[in-house]
Amino acid sequence: MDKKSPFGNLHHVCIVVHDIDTTQAYYESIGIGPWTSYPPLEEYTQLDVPDRNGFLAMQYRVCNLPNIQIQLCQPNDDPTPQRIHLDTKGEGVFHMGFEVPDADAAEAASDLPVLMRGRRENGTGFTYYDTAEKAGVVLLTRETSKPER
Repeated sequence: MDKKSPFGNLHHVCIVVHDIDTTQAYYESIGIGPWTSYPPLEEYTQLDVPDRNGFLAMQYRVCNLPNIQIQLCQPNDDPTPQRIHLDTKGEGVFHMGFEVPDADAAEAASDLPVLMRGRRENGTGFTYYDTAEKAGVVLLTRETSKPER
């Protein structure tokens, strides 16, 4: 059975780092910027993550290039998947994020095991899939906004 893949519209690449300020400064020094802080993660009212406090404490910065967004992520010391990646593999790409029109539909249609998920009050949000062992990175689907009706 042929079904449409939710991994067709690459939105961003997320890189975990030890020091977000130093990394951002380096990117800016080579002409990649500007960077902005990601909104507080408390906007996700439904969270299914291994370590809620660690998730909420992560710092994110984003740079919107014409063709893709780059994200920097600095986890705290709590045992989040991002922290575990940083401790075991070092700095580098943690996940690739793909935009989908409906986060719940994309998750429901996938046969992949879910690693983490979060939704805002309006139903938009993200799902991380447990793909690192086979894909080399975690894959994520995200719905940024609901279409107006």
